[in-house]
Amino acid sequence: MKKGCIISLMLCWMLSLSAQFLHLGDTIAIISPSSATDTTTINGGIRTLERWGYHCIIGKNALNDYHGFAGTIDERLTDLLWALREPSVKAIMCSRGGDGAAHLLSRLSPDTLRQYPKIIIGFSDITALLCAEARAGVKGVHGSMCHALNTYEGNDTVSQTLRRMLQGDLPTYRVAPHPLNLKGRAEGIVVGGNLSVYNDLAGSDFDPLALNDIILFMEDTGEGMSKVDRMLHNMEMRGLLSNVRGIIVGQFNKYKHPENGFEDMYAMLHEYMKHYGIPVCFDFPVGHAHLRNFPLLTGARAILEVTPEGTLLKYEELSEY
Repeated sequence: MKKGCIISLMLCWMLSLSAQFLHLGDTIAIISPSSATDTTTINGGIRTLERWGYHCIIGKNALNDYHGFAGTIDERLTDLLWALREPSVKAIMCSRGGDGAAHLLSRLSPDTLRQYPKIIIGFSDITALLCAEARAGVKGVHGSMCHALNTYEGNDTVSQTLRRMLQGDLPTYRVAPHPLNLKGRAEGIVVGGNLSVYNDLAGSDFDPLALNDIILFMEDTGEGMSKVDRMLHNMEMRGLLSNVRGIIVGQFNKYKHPENGFEDMYAMLHEYMKHYGIPVCFDFPVGHAHLRNFPLLTGARAILEVTPEGTLLKYEELSEY
């Protein structure tokens, strides 16, 4: 058993033999569905992936810059469809988040995602693509992208957990207790990511909250407590939380507090969630700070247990991809 002492997180591993994960020597496509990036970021990410034993190819539009986006909608969609349809590509890593991935969804058929089921790796704005995959029954990885792999060179515990997950070596997370935790046990499909992004998908064909029996995780950065309050209230009013069996509250940072009479974001979220009657864990290591952004396999079934001793998140055996 491996312990990440920085965040009081304990990891153990379950090897999934049946899902279509990666093998050494496989090809990973690097694309930019969101904001514009640079060669240093992409090349640094590629160096890490190559050290891990993979071959990388870059989408032809990955370094474009069109009004701050990594190309026009058509250019970004072209790269995504190329990566999905190219037989040699076994997984897709996004160079960065930012803004704009949701632009592609209106032109992306769920049937295409089902026809070419490949792991997409990313977080933040890439939440839009991960939710689209989950709705299509395809698994993705909410995890570090080229920027972090360039900065940390893939040697930290978070990056190494991602490396193992890509090969089907799934972690069981054990997280220290938090005073606001709401105890209980839940089973369901792990979906979520950036709260602002998937909140904007409400009512669409890509809304992850339309799935049955889900374990919802959320994180955000730069969003004020008042805005998060409105988003959560909107979800409640529209009945969007009726399928949620458990909640994982990750990292919320870069916001002004106190606000609305609450000490911080967690206190405000707890005020909502204490009435839900489902298990909720706070301060899970997923979010916009890399060393607190452990990878989660989205679209996969897991067990969430919140007890006085802490939180356990364990993936169920995967019978198919």
